[in-house]
Amino acid sequence: MNSDGQYEQRVVWAVVGSDIGPLLLAATPEGLVNVVFHATDAVRDAALDRLASRLGTAPVEAPDSPLLAEPIRQLRAYFTGDRQDFELPLDWSLISGFNRQVLRELASGVPYGAVVGYGDLAGRVGQPGAAQAVGVAMGSNPLPVVVPCHRVVERDGGIGGFGGGLETKRKLLALEGVLPEPLF
Repeated sequence: MNSDGQYEQRVVWAVVGSDIGPLLLAATPEGLVNVVFHATDAVRDAALDRLASRLGTAPVEAPDSPLLAEPIRQLRAYFTGDRQDFELPLDWSLISGFNRQVLRELASGVPYGAVVGYGDLAGRVGQPGAAQAVGVAMGSNPLPVVVPCHRVVERDGGIGGFGGGLETKRKLLALEGVLPEPLF
């Protein structure tokens, strides 16, 4: 509790290595709230500033926090091929409305090793014809990898865009057996 008798939103973070580069993970008591690709110092600092602004409190570096222990363990297991599903509490407070609805459907309805088209995902949430809006939702996903926006592809077989970069998307789809492993 702060001096005004209000409960403060505690946000902890750590940068962890992965097969797709460093990931910034941030969590609140509600659950994992943010995953950020390519967490170099500059990217990390910008992400932490955004989190502080959006959540109203400065994130605290705490790699040993119990709030991060399970997300770190499950992500490591995912990248070694020992985990296909994430079973983590998620804090959805960084996203709302249609985008949250789409991302929740994606998280629960598109399993490891499967893909879905932007338009198909729009139809699943009752908005056929909203493929572009689904693309916007994927681009605003605060929890990539855990909420698998890399599994959303174009109708014609193209892999579509990706906030973490197309090479990262290819690596994730290869890890899940959707694409062949890159030759180099």
